[in-house]
Amino acid sequence: MAWVVLVEESEGLGRDRWRWGLTGVMAGPFPDFDGAADAALRLTRDYRPHHPWSERDRSAFRVSPSEYVVRVVGATADFHFRVTVAENVAPGTGAPV
Repeated sequence: MAWVVLVEESEGLGRDRWRWGLTGVMAGPFPDFDGAADAALRLTRDYRPHHPWSERDRSAFRVSPSEYVVRVVGATADFHFRVTVAENVAPGTGAPV
């Protein structure tokens, strides 16, 4: 089994052009869930999202044992990103990769 940490966030420039996107695999692979979960928790503090450019504050919320939502307060707007622990599986079969 291979566990990874994914980050999703707002991408693009200008309010009319923002879209929600998968930033990518930010940590891993890990041989077990606990290692990936520890890395996910660290990313709630250490990950620097594309927006805002000038961070003033952040709050992290545990949604489940494998998922966090982080609110980032900027100088002119607030943004959020999601950190998720995921098992890498083969499409269609669900077999661990």
